[in-house]
Amino acid sequence: MRGHPGRLTVASLATAALLSGCAGLQGGGSDAALRVSTTTAVLADLVSRVGGDRVDVTSIVPRDGDPHSYEPSPGDAAGVTRADVVFGNGLLLEEPGIMKMVHSNAGRSVPKIELGERLEEYGGTVIELQEDLGLDVLWLGWAVEGEVAGAGSQVRTTATKLEGPGELRVYLTDTLGRPQVYVDSSDGFTGADSFTLPPEAHTHVNWAFSEPGTYRLTVEGRTETLDGHREEIGSGTFTFTVGDDAEAPAGTEVLDAGHADVALDAETGKVYVRADDESGETRRIAADDVVLAVPDRARETVPEEEPYAFLGTPGDELWVLPQAVIGKHVHGDLDPHTWEDVANAEAYVRRIEAELIRADPEGGAVYEKNAAAYLRTLRALDQEVAGTLATVPAENRELVTTHDAFGYLAKAYGMKVVGFVVPVPNQEPSAAEVEELGDTIRDKRVPSVFLEPNLAARADVLRRVAEDQGVGVCTLYGDSFDDKIHDYVSMMRHNARELAECLGGRNR
Repeated sequence: MRGHPGRLTVASLATAALLSGCAGLQGGGSDAALRVSTTTAVLADLVSRVGGDRVDVTSIVPRDGDPHSYEPSPGDAAGVTRADVVFGNGLLLEEPGIMKMVHSNAGRSVPKIELGERLEEYGGTVIELQEDLGLDVLWLGWAVEGEVAGAGSQVRTTATKLEGPGELRVYLTDTLGRPQVYVDSSDGFTGADSFTLPPEAHTHVNWAFSEPGTYRLTVEGRTETLDGHREEIGSGTFTFTVGDDAEAPAGTEVLDAGHADVALDAETGKVYVRADDESGETRRIAADDVVLAVPDRARETVPEEEPYAFLGTPGDELWVLPQAVIGKHVHGDLDPHTWEDVANAEAYVRRIEAELIRADPEGGAVYEKNAAAYLRTLRALDQEVAGTLATVPAENRELVTTHDAFGYLAKAYGMKVVGFVVPVPNQEPSAAEVEELGDTIRDKRVPSVFLEPNLAARADVLRRVAEDQGVGVCTLYGDSFDDKIHDYVSMMRHNARELAECLGGRNR
């Protein structure tokens, strides 16, 4: 937590208000010396503050879009083709297709800067991503470890064989509740049962088994580069026991709860299970030495909605390890939402200034002047946010949200994220699950829970339970803006005031 802030001067606040009201997502256009493409609206806003009229800035992800799941359009690709500089966040914030599109369409000599990757060099800090939803079954994802040579390279993992009493479907539920199927054993494996991930990435998925018993799934991996090169890198077989009566082979370790990934090392070709132990340390267990358990408490039924017909007849039993977080959510070990600490936004601005000067030396004096003014604004904003959040009572400094985007805000300003809560994908929660969510909110004694505007559609359960518990429902901005909030300064000022008001502090 940053300490007690100093007094804000009238001039400081006036400067902040003036700068937050000018420059939008695009620069001056006709007088622009540089055409800049950014991956998100937050980055576009920061670049426009430094670039002013010398840059024409466009964002690939729309102002109210989700960078974790946005699928770029041909128009986005055309914009990147014209760019002189491209800024991304990095740290695997963006949906992999966005970065692949950037590397495929931007000129070879065009700088492609991922601002979060060297944040410490410019005075910022990066923290590890904390994920713990407290599921009572195994939270199993897919992961790729190890580096792959070549910008925009990816690793494709393909299911090639399944032995077992029933069928397996591996799928992801997007932010609109639509399933994207990666693996479906019911029609055989033809090479299409696969998905791609960038190196050092992880994604959440659902694993649905149609019958109890023991299953053995064989997968293989290969690297894919933008120039079309393909290289096989390894294969392995994983064992699942489905239902309480299925027995694990002797001498194997059974995983039935916690966070784990089916993982492939792109450098060594080894296939294993990557699991987090109780101390938070990561273990890598050879595929032959571990069994992934899907107990009877994971038993569900096939939803009635037509998009889920691939799972079977509505009402049929399924054993499901849920993805837990709705929407595409590919990420690495580090939390990419760095800008929620204003000090990190200052580091972004320093890096943006340096890169714009490198690309357009003649504009150096303009970029230096704009950056200096905006850094003064951000320093005043940092103090304002710290001062506002310092008014929240100590017993109310816990956050329950719909998305794991506020770790930096919590760390910087003395808060604690106690949970990001979303409904289990593809189905309405059971009465017991709704009751458990209510118990969690009641036990934490939080005065309010927090939704993000661009994710509110998938937080109906959290909203409903909060209202049942007499708990407030408030709004925080994480990855994007909307029609009310158009810029970074306004976003962070809103977040601070909303947190203070909803958690019993003073709205300064």
